[in-house]
Amino acid sequence: MKDLVFIEGLKANAVIGVYEWEKTIQQELVFDLEMEHDNRIPATTDDLAKTLDYEAISNFIVAFCAERQFELIETLAEHLVADLIAAFKLSVISLTLRKPSAIAAAASVGVKIHRKSDLTY
Repeated sequence: MKDLVFIEGLKANAVIGVYEWEKTIQQELVFDLEMEHDNRIPATTDDLAKTLDYEAISNFIVAFCAERQFELIETLAEHLVADLIAAFKLSVISLTLRKPSAIAAAASVGVKIHRKSDLTY
């Protein structure tokens, strides 16, 4: 296993949901990510270009949510992870996606997925 780069509690607004009223509003989603990455090279060189740039990844997620619309969080999670793997050359990623406002009696509901790239980077 390689090192992990993580992002916790990233908030992004999205038009998401199966009900008609949900398709007209933005709802907050919360993302946690863990991405495998060998951190020895950036640690040795102190070079941002050799890292997984968590600011760039965070901005990518926020923009993805702003630009796309899905009914299911499962669909959003799968598409987002595929795009992240391609854009950032990720080999392994785990994503937890929460929709805090979905169930009034629950703090949050959501999905967790773990995906590996078919490519070797």
